[in-house]
Formats: sequence, structure tokens, C-alpha cells
Amino acid sequence: MRNILMVEDDSTIAFAVKYAVEQEGFNLEIAENLESARKTISKDEYDLVLLDVMLPDGNGYDFLKEIKRINEDLPVIFLTACDEEVNIVMGLDIGADDYITKPFRVRELISRINAVLRRNGKLQSDNKKVLKFGDLSIHTLEARVFKNGEEVLLTSAEYKLLLILIQNENTVLSRNKILEKLWDVTYDFINDNTLSVYIKRLREKIEDDSSKPKYIITVRGLGYKWNGSGQSDDTK
Repeated sequence: MRNILMVEDDSTIAFAVKYAVEQEGFNLEIAENLESARKTISKDEYDLVLLDVMLPDGNGYDFLKEIKRINEDLPVIFLTACDEEVNIVMGLDIGADDYITKPFRVRELISRINAVLRRNGKLQSDNKKVLKFGDLSIHTLEARVFKNGEEVLLTSAEYKLLLILIQNENTVLSRNKILEKLWDVTYDFINDNTLSVYIKRLREKIEDDSSKPKYIITVRGLGYKWNGSGQSDDTK
């Protein structure tokens, strides 16, 4: 999965973009200010940064320079309301890979993200829209899941939970982390008991034996992880 950091203080825009790009198979983390972005980018690896110019504690131009000092090959796209020519030229001159002004079309944004990643060698031109794990195939453009060629009917929340797990393959996610991510994309309050029900139902639909799961692995005392190989896992 390709990881994107979005530095944006408008939560409405940020969550709309998050939902859209994660439907395309990306993972997107949101930082509401530069302080949060600095902490996030120092501990996590990203394939691309979406960066606003006007932020509560500084401006994106200065942060872009910081990013390039840390990793000069990390692609950055400005996504901002600053649409004057001088702003666009400045952003591109100091190292941005693209500059998109608000308001914008989500499909255009995704297209330009893919273009920037391809130019930087981070995305193959034949980027897969079908994810395959053993007997499972996930058609992300159509939001459909198949097991052994037979379609598996998932609810919207179950499908989003599946994508969250897949996007963090082989990484243990705590229940709280899953709840945060699932709440972000569904906009509905989801509590711990509801998550247990979703995990149980999803296992019943995609596992050969839900009592001995090979994909959704329980890591005792920590949470869950997606085992993409489908091979036996001793951590359950």
C-alpha cells in the first residue's frame, strides 16, 4: 500500500480526501498542523505528501523546504486555496511536484497523485486495482470481494474494515486504532462491542473456518493484523 500524509487544517476537506483515496487502495494519514506533521513524518515513511499552504502554525512553503532536507526524493503536492500565479510559481520553484488549487475535483486529484507517483518511480503504470490474497480477490474500483471466484457480500462497514486491515498488512493494529480509522471513514460512532461484531462477521464471510482464521489474526493483548499470505500464524 502507498502511504500519503495530508497536512490540512480543514477537517471536512481532509476526511473527504481520505475517504476517496483509500477507496483507491492508498492509506492516508492526516496532520492538522505543522507541529503534528513534523512528528508524523519523522517516525513514519510516506510515498507522497499533500500539503496546504496556509496552516495554523506556519506555511507550507517553509515546511516543503524542511521535507526536502529530510528526504529530497519525497514527492509533494500543494493542495491549497492560494491560487495566484505567484503562489503557484513559488511552490513549484521550491520543489513541489504539483500544485492543485481549491476547489478541486476528487477524481482529478487522484489522477494527479498517480501521475506524480509514476514520475517518481513509486507507482507502476499498470497499478493494480485488484488485490489478491490466496483465494480472495478485492476489486477496489467496484468495492467487490470474491472468494474462490464467488462474490462475498459485505456491508459498507465490513468492506471498510477489510480495507483498513489490508492497508496495514502484517502490522498489528490495536482495537482503538481500528476504531479510530473505521470511525473516520464511516462518520458513525462505532464502539468496542460493534467492532467485535464486525470482526466476527467478516471472518465468517472470508475465512474457510472463522474459528481458525488465516487472514484476520488476533494478536493476544494487542489487537489484530492482516496475514496476506493466508498461511498459518502462531500469534493467534
